[in-house]
Amino acid sequence: MFFDRPESGELAVLVHLNLSHGQEAEDPREFEELVLSAGGDPVAFLTGSRVTPTAKYLISTGKLEELRQLVQEHKAELAIFNHTLTPSQERNLEKELQCRVLDRTGLILDIFAQRARTFEGKLQVELAQLRHTATRLIRGWTHLERQKGGIGLRGPGETQLETDRRLLRNRITQIESRLEKVRSQREQGRRSRQRAAIPTVSLVGYTNAGKSTLFNLITGAEVYAENQLFATLDPTMRRIELADIGAVVLADTVGFISHLPHRLVEAFRATLEEASNSSLLLHVIDSAAEERLRNIEQVDLVLEEIGAADLPQLRVYNKLDLLEGASPQIDRDDSGKPIAVWLSAQTGVGLDLLAQAISELLGKGIVAGSLVLEPQQGRLRAMLYSQQAVIDEHYRDDGNLEIYIRLPKDDLLRILSACGTQYDSLLWLDPGDDGELQNPDASPT
Repeated sequence: MFFDRPESGELAVLVHLNLSHGQEAEDPREFEELVLSAGGDPVAFLTGSRVTPTAKYLISTGKLEELRQLVQEHKAELAIFNHTLTPSQERNLEKELQCRVLDRTGLILDIFAQRARTFEGKLQVELAQLRHTATRLIRGWTHLERQKGGIGLRGPGETQLETDRRLLRNRITQIESRLEKVRSQREQGRRSRQRAAIPTVSLVGYTNAGKSTLFNLITGAEVYAENQLFATLDPTMRRIELADIGAVVLADTVGFISHLPHRLVEAFRATLEEASNSSLLLHVIDSAAEERLRNIEQVDLVLEEIGAADLPQLRVYNKLDLLEGASPQIDRDDSGKPIAVWLSAQTGVGLDLLAQAISELLGKGIVAGSLVLEPQQGRLRAMLYSQQAVIDEHYRDDGNLEIYIRLPKDDLLRILSACGTQYDSLLWLDPGDDGELQNPDASPT
């Protein structure tokens, strides 16, 4: 029911009002891109201004007449509003226009339904759609408005409307139960990564900022990436190796948008929790977009809603190839800490700077130096190799092994604990003293 879509686009009349009662205006260009992403075929664009929307139609009766003429003239099958309509406004407009009416929330839900590819993604979209539909049930089955008495006509004693609501509630409960299992599985995965001290880096940002293209460039994956809104819906995670850091889990998330419907935030909470539990957020920004600052503000609002506003964040200004005369660089604060990287995920320019910035932000407590291991410490050597921490090694004249390592100190402490070795008992070499053993407290970090 929820995932059957026509093969061809639908003729649609678009409606956008500039409301001046304090509500932030939607972007009409973004609205048109949303319709195109949904497979719609815009045939007319009706605009207007009002101080406050009307309770019955949102638009005035004069604009309603203009809209009716446009629908009839172009034989449009759909009227799409760049606003949130109440259930009664939607029904009143459909009655007057004699065509389907869709608001901004319904449009985004339809795009999400087309993009969902995994079982989890489809469940999340269906949940959001059911919650949206539950407020819009009408008495469509007039011949069954009341269950009648008599042989073969006795029913549960409820109207068809009540039956529909009950079935919707049951389905919503089933989906919520399944998604709760998904959330539990994700939580187990996060706990496993925390025990293994593997940091998670999540790509977040406004829709169509280039997150999936950057994800594919870094990981070599083949995540669906197109120049359209909400090209990515299902979360994807890959394990990568970074210099000085080791293993890192990189997560690609669904794109944000201005006034993201609250039902979508709730339905995708299991997915968005990956971002809210990350060690670092890569906020990918379309550097060539005119509304760049507005998009940044909208992403920050969603991050605040999911409890991720206080996490460490690195801004990634993407699409550098669209800016004339721009070059890749790292922006730093007064203390020298990376705060932004300028790159192009399409051409790969600046990718090395991004890896450098991530390593600097996550690579606190790096241990690097030459360590002397005795023959009975073979297990320690093997575990250091398993973490890819060994840079070089050679045997000394006394039969001991001199090994040069580089890894996060937390990983080293975890390995030592598994081997039953104390950190203070390690024998480090001072490279400036021709192999003389140094005090472990002076080990390079």
